Amino acid sequence: MNNLKIYVQQSLLSVGLLFLFSCTNDNAKPPVQAESKKDTPKQISPFRFYKDLAVRPGLNFEVVSWGKGVDSLGGYLLLMSDSLKNDFRSTSVEREGILQDSWNMDMDNDGNPELYVELLKNQNQRDLNVFEYSRGSFQRISFPSIPDRLKKIYGGNDKFSIKDGELYRSFPIVNPRDSTEKAGDLKTVRYTLSGNSFSVKEVKEGE
Repeated sequence: MNNLKIYVQQSLLSVGLLFLFSCTNDNAKPPVQAESKKDTPKQISPFRFYKDLAVRPGLNFEVVSWGKGVDSLGGYLLLMSDSLKNDFRSTSVEREGILQDSWNMDMDNDGNPELYVELLKNQNQRDLNVFEYSRGSFQRISFPSIPDRLKKIYGGNDKFSIKDGELYRSFPIVNPRDSTEKAGDLKTVRYTLSGNSFSVKEVKEGE
């Protein structure tokens, strides 16, 4: 009788342990795998160029380019702030080229500042957009291209510079015209401004 009682108790204990183990497995949650962070695409600012040009105390010009598509297409803003007169003006310009630099001058000494906006075109050729600010508005001034007589030796990679208040453009020679020129030597032209009209002249050696 005692053996039977012990046997029954052992059987009940085994059944209980099996039931408990089964419940524990049912309630166990599978391990959660950490979600991999997806790389978020880098946001490119549409305003890729900004420059503040101080003309005199209280008078500033700002140049801002924008464009979300191809780098060489878009537009830019010219902003004028005259804090002393509480006067603020702006104009927008379409562009073909990547804005590289901007500066202000008064090449014709008429008291009206000019804004120069440098653009890179065709990967290695530079151009200027020029505006004079006068009578409360931006007046565009046509900027001449390379003179016809120099176009055959011009292949881009040019550079604008300012010396003694004058504007220069230099570029390495390609396809030399005669024995006095060598490929890779620099050719320089100088621009002058009078009456809102540019003229361009080749700088001879020694000038």
